[in-house]
This record gives sequence, structure tokens and C-alpha cells, in this order.
Amino acid sequence: MQKLFAATLLVAMTLTAQAADDFPARTVTMVVPNPPGGLVDTSARIVAEPLGTALGKPVVVENKDGGSGNIAYQAVARSQPDGYTLLVSYSAYHVGNPNLSNNLPWAPKDFVPVGLITISSNVIAVNPAKIKAATLTDFINEVKQSPGAINYASQGVGSVSHLGTEVFKQQTGANMTHVPYRGSGAAIKDVLAGNVQVFITTPPSVMGHVQTGKLRALAVTSDKRHPMLPDVPTTAEAGLPGYQLESWVALFAPAGTPQPVIDKLAASVEAALKQASTQQNAQAAGIEARFEGPATLQKRVDTELAYWKRTVAEAGITAE
Repeated sequence: MQKLFAATLLVAMTLTAQAADDFPARTVTMVVPNPPGGLVDTSARIVAEPLGTALGKPVVVENKDGGSGNIAYQAVARSQPDGYTLLVSYSAYHVGNPNLSNNLPWAPKDFVPVGLITISSNVIAVNPAKIKAATLTDFINEVKQSPGAINYASQGVGSVSHLGTEVFKQQTGANMTHVPYRGSGAAIKDVLAGNVQVFITTPPSVMGHVQTGKLRALAVTSDKRHPMLPDVPTTAEAGLPGYQLESWVALFAPAGTPQPVIDKLAASVEAALKQASTQQNAQAAGIEARFEGPATLQKRVDTELAYWKRTVAEAGITAE
């Protein structure tokens, strides 16, 4: 019996190694949980071509938006764990959604990390036709004068803009009403129309409107100014030093994907991100192309899952 088990194990290990050696034999699909445009989709498209070059096979991007990311996450979780279907994971969905709902059709354990691909700060933007404040401090005071009367947009329930604004409300006591949208494009459209007045989002989403004066940027949510908005202060410079908010995008594979395949994917992602053209394209889009390997990315996920569990409970945030 022991000999049979050993022989079976040896065959399995041989097949796994062979599968990794042959990988990829066809096109790899990256599934994006957001509509075209915005941080997640842009990040995927920046890395797709150089990743395909590194792997030696095409890499295509497929958008499966809806359900606050759950449609895409469920689809990838249920796909074959062979490395040919990857999730382009958005930080708020990955570490936020599990803390907002007990009935998700997926769980973080359904995925194994491949690598971080991009990271971005956010900017607090307002419609100047609706908000008089020209500084962050004045904005907080303006909101406090009419609790709940000012609406803020988000890219959807559980998005960084949703969770991050709820933390902003908690830290400042500025009570605003949440209006969720499907993606940043629809949210920005309504902010420009004045239907909602505030949007915390990535700088590239609003930079053009800030430059034309249609939107006003009050602060960026990082410890240094954003190169696209050099005249906009950080939250610390604007009087709110305890508030920082980053958005990240990373690749994950379904749990059960052979480790040699994960290793090959991770090495290829790292090589793709090191390309000068990849760095230039990311910089032009206002985001930072930054690689973190599977182990480091898993630590990031574990840390942020614990952080958002505490934060969601303390702030009373719910999946509206």
C-alpha cells in the first residue's frame, strides 16, 4: 500500500511539474471586476501586453463588472485552477467585501496571490458649484453645518471610495449621504452634474476636470503630493494628518493552482512590471506600477482584512 501511495504521489508530482513546464500553452485571461476605464481596468491593460510577452502567449482582459465585484470574483473562484484564468483584484473588493457581508459567493481563501501590479493614492474632489469650501478644513466645516445634506459618490458598495469616505466621516464627524454607482465614470458624471457633490477617487479619474475648474481637488490621501496634481496638498498638509487612503490592484489565481504555475506567473508579472514602457504607461496614467510577490501580497491581504474588520465594525458600515 505504501509503495502504491508513493508511486501515485510521484506520478502526481511529475504531472504537476510537466504542466508547469508546458504553461502557458494557450491564451491567459485576466478577469476585471470593473467596467472599462478606471484604476482596475487601466492597470490590467497596462500589464496585459508585457505579461503576454514574458509568458510567450497572449494575455487578454475580460470585464465582468457588477455585484460590487462579486460576479467576477465568483467566476474566477469557480474556474479551473490551471493558471489560465486570473483575477485582477481590487483592494476594496478583496479586503472590504468579506467584512461587509456574510453571504458572499466567494471568500479570500478561494484565491492564491500571484503579485501586486499597481498602487495609487486618492484625491478628495468636490463640485465647486455646489461646495463653497476651497480647503479641506473649510469643507469639513461646511458639511457639519448641514449633516446628511451633502451626498458623496462611490464606485460601488465596498469600493475604496465607499469605505474610505466612511472612514473620513468617522474621523472628521462630517456626515454625508452615500450614493453608490457602477464604476468611476458614472460617478464622475453625476458629480459634474451636481447630483452628488463629493467623490474620493484616483487622481487620473478627475485630473482633467480639476484642470478645467469643473471640479476642485481639496487634498490627496497620501504622505506625498501626486505628480499629476502637484499644487494639491496632502491630507496632512491640509489639516487631517491621520487620514490616508490607497487603492491597489493585484493578480490572483484560483486556489489549487499548482505552485510551479504560480511561480512562473509571478516571475513573469515581475518581469513585465520592470519594463520601462510599463513604468512609463503607468506613470502617464497617474498610477504606480509596483511588484510584490505572492508572500508579501498575502501579508498585505491579511493585514488589511484585519484592519477593515475593525474599521467596518467601529464605523457601522453596511452593505447598503
